Amino acid sequence: MRKSLTALLLTAPLLCGTAMAENLKGHAVVLRTLDKVTATTKDYTVKIGEELKYGSLTVAVKHCEKKPPEDVPETYAFLQIDDLKLDGKGDEGEQERVFSGWMLASNPAISALDHGVYDIWVIDCKVPAVQGLR
Repeated sequence: MRKSLTALLLTAPLLCGTAMAENLKGHAVVLRTLDKVTATTKDYTVKIGEELKYGSLTVAVKHCEKKPPEDVPETYAFLQIDDLKLDGKGDEGEQERVFSGWMLASNPAISALDHGVYDIWVIDCKVPAVQGLR
């Protein structure tokens, strides 16, 4: 009896473990931008591998994923953002990398762009439609 109870206790976590579905990989990211000077916002959809030019910023979208519908909702995007610095005479200077990393849609403050004029947030990751679901 004791052996069967011990065997049951050792195998129970294996029998009732939760299955983890893989994240859905996206083909485009929805970004929201804010110009702090004019207080205007706009949403942009940028395909993976493409860049968004916004003011003095260049946003390179490298990758995005979102959790499957049965999991707690979360969207991740890997972005690299460069700022084109001016030389003080109105001429273009060189670009400086001001952000490189993952942004989370649910909590953008965890990994945010720190810029005096612009803010950029990840809103969504566009994933292909799942076959058979409507």
